[in-house]
Amino acid sequence: MSEKPDSAQRPALKNDRYLRALLKQPVDVTPVWMMRQAGRYLPEYKATRAEAGDFMSLCKNAELACEVTLQPLRRFPLDAAILFSDILTIPDAMGLGLYFETGEGPRFERPIQSAADVAKIGLPDPEGELQYVMNAVRTIRRELKGEVPLIGFSGSPWTLATYMVEGGSSKAFTKIKKMAFSEPQILHALLAKLADSVTEYLNAQIDAGAQSVMVFDTWGGVLSPRDYREFSLQYMARIVDGLKRESEGRKVPVTLFTKNGGMWLESIAATGCDAVGLDWTIDIADARARIGDKVALQGNMDPSMLYAPPARIEKEVADILAGFGSGSGHVFNLGHGIHLDVPPEHAGVFVDAVHRLSQPYHQ
Repeated sequence: MSEKPDSAQRPALKNDRYLRALLKQPVDVTPVWMMRQAGRYLPEYKATRAEAGDFMSLCKNAELACEVTLQPLRRFPLDAAILFSDILTIPDAMGLGLYFETGEGPRFERPIQSAADVAKIGLPDPEGELQYVMNAVRTIRRELKGEVPLIGFSGSPWTLATYMVEGGSSKAFTKIKKMAFSEPQILHALLAKLADSVTEYLNAQIDAGAQSVMVFDTWGGVLSPRDYREFSLQYMARIVDGLKRESEGRKVPVTLFTKNGGMWLESIAATGCDAVGLDWTIDIADARARIGDKVALQGNMDPSMLYAPPARIEKEVADILAGFGSGSGHVFNLGHGIHLDVPPEHAGVFVDAVHRLSQPYHQ
């Protein structure tokens, strides 16, 4: 069992503008981080992954997971670190036999097909089957030395269920939608277990040192508005209700992100979350007009914009900052993960532009 550090011994946070922005408190400049900022666009990440042998071995080695978490912070003045892990850690710990097929992404040996399959799976112990994640959180938090906050995360119940029922990635989501529409009670039983498991998992990350948490609902946008509320949103709201919202004497903000969820912003904001993540398919000015008085907003540059010349990247940053306007409550990010073949120097242009160009909006 890893030694759990006394939170009172942790150094004070030197840069807290990310946490302050999530709580709509004043900041000097708009904070910025990037989804998948620790990843394949960095040559040093590729070297560390090669050292680990494979992706899950990298996730399960606390020292190497810490190393790749810190790599982007050494290159760029980012305002937050995010735990290096995977959204499929919970289904893997539930015993579904996760493996990675070259060129096809994650697959499960034993997908969920029946009520009996759902009944068989238990809730993983965050300090048991998932202790490697908590060890990574503790290690990263220690090595950050209070420079910036650490974000913990999980996949949403609906998104995790899509992989568990489909047996891996999907384009049409026919198996899980067949279950949703022909045997909804089976899917609801699975989603309820996942919601409880995600709640325990994120609370354990907070105990281990995560200072903010985020739920990634990658596939919520494939649902109709009614089905989104039934099969995705209500379970994320259940998680928000069950999360620890204070640790080490500070609030622990929670962000919900549904890709292609722009039509449901009001409903997402009503869950009680602190911030709503936006992809690039919605104008941030519209989003602020709709929900910006209730929650902070995170987003929302198209990740493909990082292929553009530096001047075009800067213009896009300027336009998004102008769209949000003055005041706090904006965490700048991409609308989804950074692409693997983006030049790292373009990411640097992006981060620097956010800090430099946002100053007038915070005077």
